[in-house]
Formats: sequence, C-alpha cells, structure tokens
Amino acid sequence: MNRSTFRLAGLLTALTLALSACSTDNAPKPSPLQTLTPAFEVKSIWAVPVGEVGFPLMVPTTSNTLAVANDKGQMAVLALNNGNALLRADVAKHLTAGVGLGAAQNQAGETRLAVVNDANQLVVLEGEREIWRKTLPATTYTPPLVAGGRVFILTGERTVMAFDGQKGFQLWTQQRPSEALTLKLPGVLMAVGDTLVVGFSGRLVGLNPDNGSGRWEAPIGTPRGVNDVERLVDLVGHVSRQPDTLCARAYSSAVGCVNVASGRTTWSHAANGFTGLAGDANAVYGTEADGKVVAWRRGDGEAIWTSDQFKYRQLTAPVRLGQAVVFGDAEGYLHFLASDDGRTLNRLSTDGSGFAAPPVVQGQTLLVVTRKGNVMAFSI
Repeated sequence: MNRSTFRLAGLLTALTLALSACSTDNAPKPSPLQTLTPAFEVKSIWAVPVGEVGFPLMVPTTSNTLAVANDKGQMAVLALNNGNALLRADVAKHLTAGVGLGAAQNQAGETRLAVVNDANQLVVLEGEREIWRKTLPATTYTPPLVAGGRVFILTGERTVMAFDGQKGFQLWTQQRPSEALTLKLPGVLMAVGDTLVVGFSGRLVGLNPDNGSGRWEAPIGTPRGVNDVERLVDLVGHVSRQPDTLCARAYSSAVGCVNVASGRTTWSHAANGFTGLAGDANAVYGTEADGKVVAWRRGDGEAIWTSDQFKYRQLTAPVRLGQAVVFGDAEGYLHFLASDDGRTLNRLSTDGSGFAAPPVVQGQTLLVVTRKGNVMAFSI
C-alpha cells in the first residue's frame, strides 16, 4: 500500500471511529428524553429547502446573510431575515466542505464564494460567475476562508495555502510534518485580527497571512497513544472566540484555551469529544463523545457543570443563544440548556433527519441545517 492510499484509509478509518459508537447494533441505546415544561417559547422564523447534505458542512454568516450548499454542488446565499435566496450558483460537482463567504472587493460589491469539490478543485465565484479554479494537492474538509482579498485553504493533510482572490495565483503554502492519519472533519482556519489562525495537529498556530510565516504556536492536545489512531489530536472546527482568548478541542483528547495576544496556552484539560466548542466571557461549552454536556470556566478550565441526560444521543457542537446553550441530536431535536447551571430550558423537534452542521447564531437568530437539507431559522 503506497502512502497516499494509506492516508486515504486513515481518513476513512478516523471518521468511522468517530461514528462507530452510533452505527453498530451493539452501541449503547440513546437516553430517553425527559418530560419537559418549556421555560420560554422558541419561534420559527422561516424554513427553506436546499437539498440533501451528506458532507461535513459549516455555515458561514454575515450580519444579514448565510451561505449553504448541498451534495450536488448547488450553493445559495440566503437573507437572514426571511430566507430568500439572494444568490444561487452550481458547480455541478459533489462538495467535500462548506462554503467560504466574503466580499469580492470589486466595484460591483459582489459576494465572493469559494468551495472545494470531490475532484480536489478549489472553485471561486463572484456572484454566480466562476472566476477561477485550481487543483489542490489533497482532499479538503474545511471550508475555504475568504478574507482580505485572498482565499485560504486547509487541506485534510493540514497544509495551508493562500491564493489571490481575484486572479487565483498561489501566494504561499505552509506545510508541517504530516501525521500518519488525519481526520475527515473540518479543522480550524480563521482570521483573528491581522493573524491567520490554523489548527496543525494538536496546536493552534498563528500565521502571517501575507507570507505564511509563523507568529506563535500553542498546544491544546498532545499525542499520547500507542498507535496512530489513539495518537490523533487534530483540532476540530468551531472555536470559541472572545477578544482575548480562543478555545478549541483536540479530537478525542483535550479542550483548552489560548491567549491570542501572547500566543500561549492558558489551560488544557483532558476531554473525550469530536465536536467543536461554544463559549462566552465566563465559560466554554462542549458536548462529549458519550453525550455529556460540559461547561468549563474560561479562565482556568475548571468544570462548572455537567449534564448527562443526553447520553449516546450523538450531539452536535453547541452554540450560545441568549442565556441558553443550544445543540442538536441525531434524531433532529434541538436542546436548550441554561448556560449557568445546565438545566433544560426547552426542546424543539425539526424534521427527524439529524443535522448536517452544528447550529449557528447570528445576532438573535438561531440557524440549523438538517441532513434532508432544510435550513431553519428560530428566535427565542
């Protein structure tokens, strides 16, 4: 078996392990949902079908729009207030990651979209018009980042590449020594001020977006297992960001926070989960592999509360909305817990298909995308 074949096998193996607890006849049964008296009303604002979604989607938003895509490569930019399609595009190929969304920085003021298809092609559009495409060296599961007139890519092998947003020529590439196995899950790729922050293995790394040079590195998780699967510590997408800290999860090993001014890890604690984090100024919230929901104190990582009433329900990453922590489960329920003590505040059923992406909050609007491809907006 050559190295590229072995790496592909590793990608599939890691994803299978992440899902195995919920896909076998011997898996623990999900905890039944408890009787609930809602503490507040959750209002449906709008719902729009966009087509089935089977890849690991992440949903970018602006103050008044969101971008989604389906399995067939059809994309839409929707208005946040009513779900109306402001833009539709079709790259006629299956996608492997979500949509990168940003401003085209041209005189027409168009929206720039970037996606990666299953032929490893990065496709960039202005409005509904394709302006360029490039073939990448590896499969990509993390949505492109469209920022500062550039398009940034993080491949499944954790290589970072920067392209000129208008012309498509490559500006730089940054590649670290690769792991034997990598994850078929979105990683960390985000702009924090004038720094590009990337997840390399179990570390948050700050890069100069102009040339890819390193500014700081901070470990979250450290490989400790005896085999390649146990040593996987890649950082997974959805980072909790506050002005002075970024908090992230290392796959199946740890959660931790980094001071972005100094580039140093403030704390890191063992945790067994596969999904990203949410947070506020006081706490960081996460869902564990066995269905526990945990709140850690943001300053030092000490546990504030733990809820185990959702055991084995295959939870999404959480998000903060008002005074609630919100997450979904595999049966399509949205759960609302009090951020201060973890008590259940409400529960909402969607279409029963589960969620293609973790919930997203923009302003006071909660957004979800189901696997059947229904985009739904709610408020509390």
